[in-house]
Amino acid sequence: MDMPNTNRAVIVALLSLLWVAIASPVFADVKDYEFQLVQSEMKKGDGAMIAVRLLNKRTGKVVPDAVIFAKRIDMAPDAMPTMASPLETLPSTEPGVYRFKTNLTMEGRWQLSLGAKIQGESGSVESKLVLKALP
Repeated sequence: MDMPNTNRAVIVALLSLLWVAIASPVFADVKDYEFQLVQSEMKKGDGAMIAVRLLNKRTGKVVPDAVIFAKRIDMAPDAMPTMASPLETLPSTEPGVYRFKTNLTMEGRWQLSLGAKIQGESGSVESKLVLKALP
């Protein structure tokens, strides 16, 4: 028994829509990304190396090639936001990991504030991460 042409056309159209939905790339929202500290404690002093990982929370994969446009480190978590240190960007040693060098002048909690732009996404990812400087 043959299907009428209209039923066949409807099935082909639905299968085509399904294929487009499956094959189309799914874009994330900037809220789906987050920075994570690789190590949350380190020794105080000049030459402290801080590494952060940028993750897509939906996929669990790291995000390489983001553009860090804002960076700051200060002691805001210990009520000293004016106690800031210079923050130098270092080359990455692995995809999705961003490294910085700073001088953690005293022990306590330091806040690393980052702003980044991810290729193909509108908006920017902003994070405030707290790390601890040890004696």
